[in-house]
Formats: sequence, structure tokens, C-alpha cells
Amino acid sequence: MFETLQKGLQQAFRHLTGQAKLTESNMREGLQMVRRALLEADVSYDVVKQFMEHVTQRALGQEVLSSLRPTEMLLQIVYQELVNLMGPVDTSIRLGSFGKIMLCGLQGSGKTTTCAKLARLLKKHGRRPLMIAADLQRPAAIEQLIVLGQQIDVPVYADMQAKDPVAVCQAGIQEARDRDADVVLIDTAGRLHIDQELMKQLQEIDLRVQPDHCFLVVDSMTGQDAVNSAKAFNDALELNGVIMTKLDGDQRGGAVLSVKAVTGVPIKFLGTGEHIQELEPFNPEGMASRILGMGDMMELIRRAQMELDREKMRQQEEALRQGKFTLEEFRDLMRQTQRLGPLGKLMSLVPGMGALQEVMGDADAERDLRRVCGIIDSMTPEERRNPKIINQSRRRRIAAGAGVKPHEVSELVKQFEAIASVMQSLAGKGLRERMRAVQEIQQTMMADPTRPLVRQKKGTGKRLTSKERARLRKLREKEARRRRRLQKRQKGK
Repeated sequence: MFETLQKGLQQAFRHLTGQAKLTESNMREGLQMVRRALLEADVSYDVVKQFMEHVTQRALGQEVLSSLRPTEMLLQIVYQELVNLMGPVDTSIRLGSFGKIMLCGLQGSGKTTTCAKLARLLKKHGRRPLMIAADLQRPAAIEQLIVLGQQIDVPVYADMQAKDPVAVCQAGIQEARDRDADVVLIDTAGRLHIDQELMKQLQEIDLRVQPDHCFLVVDSMTGQDAVNSAKAFNDALELNGVIMTKLDGDQRGGAVLSVKAVTGVPIKFLGTGEHIQELEPFNPEGMASRILGMGDMMELIRRAQMELDREKMRQQEEALRQGKFTLEEFRDLMRQTQRLGPLGKLMSLVPGMGALQEVMGDADAERDLRRVCGIIDSMTPEERRNPKIINQSRRRRIAAGAGVKPHEVSELVKQFEAIASVMQSLAGKGLRERMRAVQEIQQTMMADPTRPLVRQKKGTGKRLTSKERARLRKLREKEARRRRRLQKRQKGK
């Protein structure tokens, strides 16, 4: 997501950082690189022009050029203008005692899957949704919605023989009331392109059903075509918001930056993958932070609150406070984390981990996680609680059970000892202290990502300055010379 834009912007900031002194001339060079990065990311030309006017006006001011850290100030300016470009956005879905949501979009935009994702999200927030399969153009879409409904345990109203989508919607709403559902989501028909027949059908549903919200689902990979279709749909239906899909496959991301500015319609949600849980509320601040390669911790926290078993997390926290962290807790923690989504995507949300991802390249984090869990599952309860008892024969047995080499078992135990040391050091600390400790670990990994994590040594509690280290080194050398002279005198006697 946003790889093209990220690389272009980071190149511009590196160019400015390398300057001995920032002047209006080289600042303009850097801003020109920012402009090029936006255009290469397929951001609308008019949007880029307006954006750069705002950034340039602020960046070439005396306050930035005379600043002690001008590149940091420029980064802050770009960040703020990105937020202004995409926001403000209210991602809450305000519904009464019985709500109606209508989803529309072109064929292939991911509308049916998004309908199920949104139903799951509403269910997580305590609503009782029912989905209506009103896409009568594609029987496969009806079948797909029924299957997705079974996966998330949400009822679906469908009539394979129906010809009138308005009648299907009205019958589905009555079915929802009979089932005591309190919100319906209507999956309407799409086309390969915008035409009068499609718009007329959608307008008829909108008129007769009177939905509380009308969301347009657009494929972000279509670039500026996504922006154009959003404008056309909004002219016909007066949209309440846009849901951008397939963000995981869009390396440019220009449509995300252009939609609000061109159409005036805010982006409400983002589809970041094929998994049913991969729908997130759109946050301009977090998105601007991601675009600049600074992660999005707020989204990570939101996912954790939504997906993780709080009772299990409380038990793990209590075990850590008591200084306990066994291989069983380690395995459970990894499985909990896996519920938040693919590990590669989670890493992009953590500040500083984006560059580490590039170093890892094609490493399959999901496969490695399954392999580690398989090794731990092959151990006895006693071995999980006390891995120090794992000798050569036990190691061979565990490896055979997990389908790995014996040395991989040894490597896991060594890595676990290091991780356990880190986890136990975090136990009992406040949030600020934990964040500082995690940042130090990240910095160590960034300095040499290929080096495995090692067991932390106990510190003395004091960190010496470079001058203090040099002074101590001189004292040690002086003491060594004194000892050599003393030895010579003793030999001479």
C-alpha cells in the first residue's frame, strides 16, 4: 500500500536532509520531488496543484528556512496538508432503532464482500444486521453473499427467482423486522461501466427504500477512474461516503488522496485485504502517517480492542507481572496476534518497522509463525514450562513431531529465552516506559535486522557518555602501563 508514494516522498526528504544548509533554491528542488511523487502515485493533477500551493506557501516561509530542523518542519507541513486533503471524516454510522444501508458500485469493485465485512463490523458493535441480496444481475453474487453470511453468522434475504430489485429490498426489510434485526445492508447490482439503466435502478431503490446511508464501493486499483465513478454516482444518488477496496494491491494510492478533494464525499472505510476482518474505519491522521512511512498505532490499537480476547490478554498480563512467561504463553500470544490480520500488514502499522519489512523481503512470516507453533505443540507440558530440560533426545522427538530439523528446535528455544527476557522486563512498567523499551528494541533491530534477538543483559542503571568512556579507557591504559613497569622492576631485583 502506497509504496510508490512512500518511496518518492522519502527520497525528497532524504535529498533535503543531505543539504549542508537549506535555502529557497534547494527547498524548491525538494518540493518539486514531492510534486513528482504525488503525480507518479496517480493523484489527480488538480489536487496535486492545490496541495503543492499550500505546502510551498508554508515551506518557503522564513520560519521553516531559519529553523534549526527545517526538514522536520517540512515533514510536519506535508503531514498536516495530507490530513487536510483527506479530512475531516466522521466514520461513525448513525442509525436509529431500525437502520438501512445501501451499497452500490461497479461490478468487480468488491461490493458483495464489503457488504459482509460491514455487517460483521456492525455486529461487533452490538447491532443485529441482516443482508439483502439485491444484485439480481449476477446469481453468483447472491450465492456469494449467502456463503459470507454463514461465515459471519448474519442472516441473508435472497430470492433467486425475483426480477424486481425494489420488491426484493422491500421484502428483505420486512424479513428483517420479523427476525428482530435492527439494521439491513442492501447489496445492489453493479455494471462493468456506468450507464443510464444502472443509475435508474439505483435511484428507484433509493427513492422507495429511503436508506439512512448510501455508500459507494470503489476499487482503488482503478486509480483516477475510481474518482470519476465516485463523482458520477454522487451526482445521481448523493452519497454519504465512499468505501475504498483492494488497498493491499494498490501500490500508488492516488485515488485515496483525490476522492474527497474532487467529489467532496468522504472516504468512510478501507478494504485492506480479502479476509473478512480486513475493513477499517478511515482515519486521515493515521493514513497520512502511513503514507509518510510512520505507521499507524491508533489503527493497531483499534484492531486489538476489536479482535483480541480480553480475558486471555488479562491472564497473560497477570502471568507477566508474576515473572512467568512460558512457551505456552508465547504460543498463545502469537495466535492472538494472528487474529489481527496478516503479520506483514501489521508490521506496516508499527512506527519504524516499514524499513525492516523491506530487509525481510519475501520472508513468509505466516509460515514461520505456523512452524513455531507446531514446534511448541510437539513439546510436552513440562517442556513448554521449562525448556531447559530439552536435551538431545527430546530435541529429536520434538523435531520429528513438528516436521522440522533438530537445530530449529534449539534456535526456537534460544529465541524464546531472549523474548522471555524482554517480556519480563516490560512487566509492571507503565505505558510510557513500555513504549520506550519497545522503541529501543526496534532501533536495535533496524541497525542490524539480520542479527537474531539476544537475551538482554542486566544493566548497571547508568549510561556513560562518550567522554566518560574515553576517560575510563585512558585510566585502564595508564593502570596497565603501571603494572608493566612494576613487573619489570620486580624482575630486575
